Amino acid sequence: MDKQKYIYWQDEDMFLGYLEEYPDYWTQGISLEELKQNLLDLYHEFSSNNIPSVC
Repeated sequence: MDKQKYIYWQDEDMFLGYLEEYPDYWTQGISLEELKQNLLDLYHEFSSNNIPSVC
């Protein structure tokens, strides 16, 4: 897997962030580790080319 840059910050007791390549798709986590896992999941969805379309 390629290295991906991401932006994150803490807002009260949640961590928010997004992949630098996909700034419109934010995710969150209770901990920084959970946020990183959610960002990794997003990356896998986007790189799989198997994103469901909206009807």
